[in-house]
Amino acid sequence: MNYELLSSQVIAIARLAGNFIRKESMRFDAEAIEFKGLNDLVSYVDKTAEEIIVENLDQLIPDAGFTTEEQTVNTKGKTYNWIIDPLDGTTNFIHGVPTYSISIALYEEDKPVLGVVYEINRGEMFHSYKDAPAYLNHKPIRVSQRNSLADSLLATGFPYYEFDKQAQYMRLLAELMQKTHGLRRIGSAAVDLAYVACGRFDAFFEYNLNSYDVAGGAYLVQQAGGKVMNFGGGDEFIERREILATNGLVDIEMLEAIQRHFEG
Repeated sequence: MNYELLSSQVIAIARLAGNFIRKESMRFDAEAIEFKGLNDLVSYVDKTAEEIIVENLDQLIPDAGFTTEEQTVNTKGKTYNWIIDPLDGTTNFIHGVPTYSISIALYEEDKPVLGVVYEINRGEMFHSYKDAPAYLNHKPIRVSQRNSLADSLLATGFPYYEFDKQAQYMRLLAELMQKTHGLRRIGSAAVDLAYVACGRFDAFFEYNLNSYDVAGGAYLVQQAGGKVMNFGGGDEFIERREILATNGLVDIEMLEAIQRHFEG
């Protein structure tokens, strides 16, 4: 498999879907939404963008499987599987907040080999593939070199359902607010992870996320020299539905803080 060529084709598909999303944002009717669950919104834009992405990716690797947020298709491939979030940050999109993204990852036999995150309104295309660095608009990127939480800027996300851990989460936020340069909540986990990959953020943490929320961005962090783990420090961040991504220098401090409030 020529992953360099494949990545350029996936980038083109992300741009195609991004152009559709950008055009629809100009005329979107906020009443044309559905609720998948409490605070879990979806629109025709999500679904159509997913159809655009799936239809085009299917031509690149015809026997690949798909895991997608809107479940327009859900299949398991023998060797290759795509993991897609066609519009990560739907709530932002619906409310006119211009931070949302497309996330695409490719797994080969349960190992990531390609990741693309497209922050649509900034025109920032993050990508990487097997045996390559991570790139932002085709320029190599690396995680930051800050080695102390005291000098770090962190990102997180707020739970929108399953609030059983909310009290622990708020205590963790209170601790980190006093120990860092600050915390940011952008509203797109894929963008948060891409920002860790390029050094804008030094760490990102969140729980109750799905594979399509994090697969593409987590691969970028790893390819940019960072670390990705669950709250216990293990590799099963997708299976555990909790993620800590860092520059590889503040992970010990972050884990210590997290584990003071969450069971590892």
